[in-house]
Amino acid sequence: MSSISVIPDQKDYKFGQAVDITVKTKLPNGEIEKVQLFYEDNLMSTEKSLEFSFKINSLNKIGTNQIKVVSTKTDGVSNSRVKNFSVLSDIEPQKYSYKIVGEYPHSTSFFTEGLILCNGFLYEGTGQNGTSSIYKTDYKTGKILQQHKLDDFYFGEGITVLNNKVYQLTYKEKTGFVYNLPDLSPVDSFKISSAEGWGLTNDGKSLIMSDGTNRLTWINPENYSVTKTLYVASNKEHINYVNELEYIDGHIFANVWMKNIIIEIDPKTGKVISETDLNGLTKKLNTNLSNIDVMNGIAYNNNKNTLLVTGKMWPKLFEIKLEKSE
Repeated sequence: MSSISVIPDQKDYKFGQAVDITVKTKLPNGEIEKVQLFYEDNLMSTEKSLEFSFKINSLNKIGTNQIKVVSTKTDGVSNSRVKNFSVLSDIEPQKYSYKIVGEYPHSTSFFTEGLILCNGFLYEGTGQNGTSSIYKTDYKTGKILQQHKLDDFYFGEGITVLNNKVYQLTYKEKTGFVYNLPDLSPVDSFKISSAEGWGLTNDGKSLIMSDGTNRLTWINPENYSVTKTLYVASNKEHINYVNELEYIDGHIFANVWMKNIIIEIDPKTGKVISETDLNGLTKKLNTNLSNIDVMNGIAYNNNKNTLLVTGKMWPKLFEIKLEKSE
């Protein structure tokens, strides 16, 4: 039976930090053949000593990290122990402000879950059982040009466009749908590996999904297998409730449920690179509308380098330009 200590002893560690792992193994009988130390399932050291230390020069994963020790006796009997610990980002997010460059009408019946600008048209995925749909609209006028309604059983979630197809998640039904972009006709469906589906975007090759936690999941659009997972954190906390997603110039921009902010995520590490406070937008809404819900929806206009943002049942769609805060 082994005990594992991480030195220094901290509540949270930082990405890139060096730590020492101390292992002590008690052997009630028999002789030890080997003690193996694994970090994130990678074998780091094999020892014959019952007590030893090993230095990990750089913690390389955001989120929960794992140390595992497997002790094996000469008779083949083995025993394993695991120690988990938390790793945050090592950088402070850059603070951004914004400038409003346009305001457009938005339907107060749209429970916005996904938003994307494609070929000059706005595609919006909406939620709630009985009203979940995908809409193609003229974002400057709010006019609906096309619509595909989901069966009342499904609660629609995030959407993205990849290879002339629209992909849509559902909330708790563990199902995704695929449509032809030109006419929104259904062409396929797939199973979602997570308990819930929230936001959806793509990097040009893979679908990238959020599930309401601090996890992002990369999905192969050919066979819908999971190819990568990543966890999101700032230098102060793990970022749960990652919601609607938009992939912009190699980074992932995301809403955070119940917060009027947009975070920018490094898709290689999960570090939060920047944060934009959009609380000022809510002051421009008609607060007499009692059904206004949380901010949700980011669409990138690459022709103008601006973002279209809105919220669930908001009466307005805002076009904003991000600016670094002084």
